[in-house]
Amino acid sequence: MPELPLFPLNTVLFPGMVINLHIFEERYKQMIDLCMTSQQPFGVVLIEEGQEAFGPAKPHLIGCTAQLARIQPLEYGRMDISAVGRERFEIQSLRYDRPYLVGSVEMRPIRRNHTRAVTRVAARLRPLVLRYLDMLADIENVRFDLTELPADPVAFAYLAAAILQQVPLTRKQDLLASNRALDLLVQIRELYQFEVALLEMMIERAQNSDSDILDTFFSAN
Repeated sequence: MPELPLFPLNTVLFPGMVINLHIFEERYKQMIDLCMTSQQPFGVVLIEEGQEAFGPAKPHLIGCTAQLARIQPLEYGRMDISAVGRERFEIQSLRYDRPYLVGSVEMRPIRRNHTRAVTRVAARLRPLVLRYLDMLADIENVRFDLTELPADPVAFAYLAAAILQQVPLTRKQDLLASNRALDLLVQIRELYQFEVALLEMMIERAQNSDSDILDTFFSAN
């Protein structure tokens, strides 16, 4: 059973997504040095209990491997890194004998059965995601390159899950933990139906008043 250095964070990394991190703790400097030297990934796991920096943390059991893509050295051994999510895994056991957390893990590739249904639900999800991004672009005055949306249903589902703005991290963790592509897509479509309807209602209210409701809605971002 492979072992993986683990990075507990207050975020959920999905396969295919990029994560940017500022590394300043000695334990994680050591971990990134190891991953760079051995060209191995590390695991990103959402914190279930504990804190992100300078303390122990209990992680959720389902995480995603992260392959280093860029390292920018900084003063005092600090660094900015970018890594790409690759594979889902499940922690089987944890080791605490190193400065950073280490897990014995099993890879959990998502099951792609019910191919026709997966393709059908992904096609129904796509216009909701496009509408959601279009509204975000108007609100935040940012344009998205919609030609870059993945054609593969699972890759598209993970992207759709990652860009949702107001969904709790525990809900995103549930999405990452989905073992079947069909279940994942159905859950994400339900979330987008709710989020798009809510955002449309809030935009309409804001247009009919001088309220700063949209600023409040997006203040966490």
